[in-house]
Amino acid sequence: MSTTYVNRIISPSSIVMISLLLWGLPAAAQPQSQTVPAGLWTRSNLLGDMGGLRTTLGDYGVSLTLQDTETLLGNAAGGVKQGATMQGLTTATLQLDTQKAFGLAGGTINVSALQIHGQSLSPFYLDNLQTASGTEAEDSTRLWELWYDQSFANGAFDLRLGQQSLDQEFIVSKYSALFVNAMAGWPMLPTADLYAGGPAYPLSSLGIRGLARPESNLTVLAGVFDDNPPGGSFADDPQSADGGGVRFNLNTGALFIAEAQLTANMIAGLPGTYKLGVWYDTGYFPDRAVDNQGLSLAAPDSDGIPEMHKGNDSAYAVVDQTIWQPKGSARSLNLFVRLMGAPADQNLIDFSANGGLTLTDPFPGRPNDSAGLDIGIAKVSGRTADLDQAEALSSGSFVPVRGSETLIELTYLAQVTPWLQIQPDAQFVLNPGGGVVNPDDPTARLRDEMVIGVRTNVNF
Repeated sequence: MSTTYVNRIISPSSIVMISLLLWGLPAAAQPQSQTVPAGLWTRSNLLGDMGGLRTTLGDYGVSLTLQDTETLLGNAAGGVKQGATMQGLTTATLQLDTQKAFGLAGGTINVSALQIHGQSLSPFYLDNLQTASGTEAEDSTRLWELWYDQSFANGAFDLRLGQQSLDQEFIVSKYSALFVNAMAGWPMLPTADLYAGGPAYPLSSLGIRGLARPESNLTVLAGVFDDNPPGGSFADDPQSADGGGVRFNLNTGALFIAEAQLTANMIAGLPGTYKLGVWYDTGYFPDRAVDNQGLSLAAPDSDGIPEMHKGNDSAYAVVDQTIWQPKGSARSLNLFVRLMGAPADQNLIDFSANGGLTLTDPFPGRPNDSAGLDIGIAKVSGRTADLDQAEALSSGSFVPVRGSETLIELTYLAQVTPWLQIQPDAQFVLNPGGGVVNPDDPTARLRDEMVIGVRTNVNF
């Protein structure tokens, strides 16, 4: 085992994580009784009331949350190389209730910041499409969201203005959020097809979002945002162009998005949520195969400058449905499905999907635990495959024609204490990258990958 490998595992963040694991294990055996005072193992936050600070802030309408997520993942087989990395995210959020603060009913001011640290696994060990961890990003300390939200008519209408991250409200699946892989949060298609991956973690954009509830079981979300958080070209690095998250770009295209959400007990009287949405980006997007002269980008006389397409769009559907729940029990089996499609000409991914099952209360006495199976598919567009084929013919060397990448993830989230979660995880990636060249063997594709690891979440 190399020194470099050991250093990646035995780091300050990994020591903290291992300590929390060992510290938290006895908590599972603590008696859960209402007569037991709220001590270390029963309070909702590790630091409790922080010597009365939280109560004092609450009296003035201020709430402070601090969460740390540490993810240790290793590539055990296939991919670019074997090895493991530790990568973490600390999120701080401050909210102000304007009613308590200065008498303005229905208002909320939100400020959140991210501290991202450690090394990501996917770009160095996997070269896959569906990033192994939802917290993977470049090391930085950055502003995330900064917005003001005002509700009207007892919550029937709501307006939000400011710097927003769309993955907090749009295209969200309640049950998919259990999983570690990044595509369980912000889906694969917008990650690959929008400028800088779109206004989603770790980025956000200035915009306005409206919410209406015309019926008790129907919610409509709609908003317009700057489409390009860092403001660079399509292929520009999404984070280093705005390292602190304070660029507040408004000089590029607009991203319009709308979503209808219906809650209904459609299956055996069990709860479900159904969402339909669309987005449209007014920016310019490079063709995947043709240059600005109408020639293949693989042609020897091509200038290498792709044809630009005005606008880009996508439609999507999300289903979260409980399919089994014994009467009077916390246990439930839940189904989730998310489907997205987009035009092939200007997009790397023209179809993505993830779906699977989650089980809450999987074992007696563990009502707050969850287990799940997720399957994700990222389909490389036909236009991109055309370029691969043209490059293979032009070069005369091995150039694989990309197709689809499939992800299978198994996970178990254990609620050790109210403030500590431990989550073992296993991921299997079939045809990584949709079928890209193995850097160690230019005559073959990357081999299928097996990723294993553990995540901890601590609420301070």
